Amino acid sequence: MARDLWCMFIISAWTTVLFPLSCIHMLLAMSGSASMFWVQRVWAPVMVWASGSTVKVFGLEHVDASRPTIYVSNHQSTLDIPVLFMSLPVDLRFVAKNIVKYVPVLGWYCWLAGFVFVDRTNRHAAIASLDKAGAKIRKGINIAMFAEGTRSDDGSILPFKKGPFALALKAQVAICPVAISGTHAVMPKNSWTITPGEIRVKFGAPIDPAPFGDDRDALMQAVRAEVIALHLQLGGMGASREGALADPEGDGPAKHSSQVRAT
Repeated sequence: MARDLWCMFIISAWTTVLFPLSCIHMLLAMSGSASMFWVQRVWAPVMVWASGSTVKVFGLEHVDASRPTIYVSNHQSTLDIPVLFMSLPVDLRFVAKNIVKYVPVLGWYCWLAGFVFVDRTNRHAAIASLDKAGAKIRKGINIAMFAEGTRSDDGSILPFKKGPFALALKAQVAICPVAISGTHAVMPKNSWTITPGEIRVKFGAPIDPAPFGDDRDALMQAVRAEVIALHLQLGGMGASREGALADPEGDGPAKHSSQVRAT
């Protein structure tokens, strides 16, 4: 309990302190990218440190800061966000649920820095949001997306939504598959209980969307298979054997009963 309260205090206090500093930096530079130093090198490491955890990163040879890329990751915990910020040495923006925009301090920062918000309850608004993400990619900004659309309840990889793959096909930029393992054990979904542990991140080889033509489903299957393989290599649970496509209208994953597990 003491660690949980300590972690919540540090997250709240540190986020509040850094918000005006990052905003001042953005205003002086007239660019949301200017604030990435504060997020990636100052804010995110403290978020992980407060949880008592460590991060190991593999596959950085697949990360090219000179090439705009869509990073598609599995999603296990709220900690995944600072973990990816720490792990990726590129100018990065997340695609987030529209509701995040209204979170005090954190949501305000994301809006000012040019993060992309998606309202999945409104198809036209969702398409417009992906168009905005495409415009950022064309300006050289990398995009990170959690393809499951929600956090996993048990640490397994859920079915994927189609948005990231529609964006890759439209923008014709590579998708770099990413697997995160360990954050579910440190801070499970819908819980503030903190259990310190080792968090592992692995980047796979970028996948070029061009050979897939306009076959969004085939691209999604290929990326999901690679994320699952990376997850298993990290000692993760793998994924459902049943289907790869999430419900496009909601956050919940498709129901499944069997799991592919590491041996």
